[in-house]
Amino acid sequence: MIGAFLLVASIVLWSVLATAIYLALPEGLPGLVLIVYFIIAGMGWLLPSMIIIRWMARPDGTSQIN
Repeated sequence: MIGAFLLVASIVLWSVLATAIYLALPEGLPGLVLIVYFIIAGMGWLLPSMIIIRWMARPDGTSQIN
């Protein structure tokens, strides 16, 4: 359950950060630059999410059946 909350929190944090960066960009940028930014910003949440999911998928040391 902790992992699920961490996953949601990381996605919310990433979206706030990506929005703040977008709002700080100068006006009048070419469309191609914006497309590249949105691709990077849209996929940027994957790295933290993969780390959290990998942590969640680890086997528990206490639940092993011998």
